[in-house]
Amino acid sequence: MRQPLDGVRVVDFGQFIAVPAAGAALARMGADVIKVEPVGGESARQIGIYGEAMVRTYNGDKRSIAVDLRTPEGQALAQRLVRGADIVLQNLRTGVMESFGLGPADVRAVNPGVVYGSVSGFGRGGPSRDRPGFDIAAQAESGLMSITGEAGREPQRVGVPIVDAAAGHVLAEAVLGAYIGRLRFGSGRDVEVSLLDVAIHLQATTWGEYFLTGREPERKGNGQPTVAPAADVVPTADGAIVLSAYTPAHFARLCALIGRPELADDPRFATNPDRVAHRAELLAELAPAFADLTSEKALEVLVGNGIVAAAILSYEQVTRHPDVRASGTFVEVPDAAGPYPVVREPFRLDAVGTPARTPAPRVGQHTREILTELGYPDSAIDDLVHRGIVGTGEE
Repeated sequence: MRQPLDGVRVVDFGQFIAVPAAGAALARMGADVIKVEPVGGESARQIGIYGEAMVRTYNGDKRSIAVDLRTPEGQALAQRLVRGADIVLQNLRTGVMESFGLGPADVRAVNPGVVYGSVSGFGRGGPSRDRPGFDIAAQAESGLMSITGEAGREPQRVGVPIVDAAAGHVLAEAVLGAYIGRLRFGSGRDVEVSLLDVAIHLQATTWGEYFLTGREPERKGNGQPTVAPAADVVPTADGAIVLSAYTPAHFARLCALIGRPELADDPRFATNPDRVAHRAELLAELAPAFADLTSEKALEVLVGNGIVAAAILSYEQVTRHPDVRASGTFVEVPDAAGPYPVVREPFRLDAVGTPARTPAPRVGQHTREILTELGYPDSAIDDLVHRGIVGTGEE
């Protein structure tokens, strides 16, 4: 079965997560994604295990060409490469691509139909346009850290680079929309995504509440601030669960299930505002009912009776989760050095028939192959390699 993006060429100048993640999504839909990186490899390859995890996760199913874009010959090579691209992706600092003759206007001059996608930290039009873009900065300046953590304690970051990862999905979504527009209307588009915009958009509902009330949201730890019990953590005999039962019907059902029907009529808990005001007391009343139950047994009681609940799992426990296993969330990628597991893309195009994965390429692994496709004779390729303008991973 052919993939949706078979025949689409993407040139990916990305580093770290945001742009490589977008390129990975397009690759898994069948696009030929060419990763352009420095001769010594992109920055993620230089930062140890964490960087290696980025490379493995976001660069499989791509081809790598290593080029020194600081040289005129390297720039000419890259300009030749983008001339035949359908989509170009990049997240270098503002002005860097332009200095290489590879900015949006430069590429469009030789390839009018190109979709050119960029990720920046704070947008290209404001006073922070030259600031490097980092997930943690976007979390901090979007308000996300101000509402994450426990009341009265220091702000916390979300425990993973959530903004970088989300920006990759947003960029993929936007460039696909622009590419469909090109197919329909014949013109390319420039697509810009900023980490700050993405971080704010991830909080859109909370921002909507702020606009409605004018009240600053506050850090409250676990639990939804305006309903209870909702997203509250309850200890069990072997861990903890999170549960939500804040509608009148669900709260009454929860009380009956734990053998405490009188709690539904307790003046402290009779209405949702009452339960929010007395959340700590409510959780203290609920806790004994679960103290002797395993998380699995607690879920049998709650979920089996229509109460929203879930076990709080460690990474190791997640790998054994039956739904995770059934969906094939973790896949093994074959590699010459031995297979390794990665998290697969969070979408399914077909129930069966997903193409096999290929490992993240070595730096410049496909340089000769790609240059040959661009029309470079072997002698010219050898010369470029000899002078260090391109790398092949063979030296």
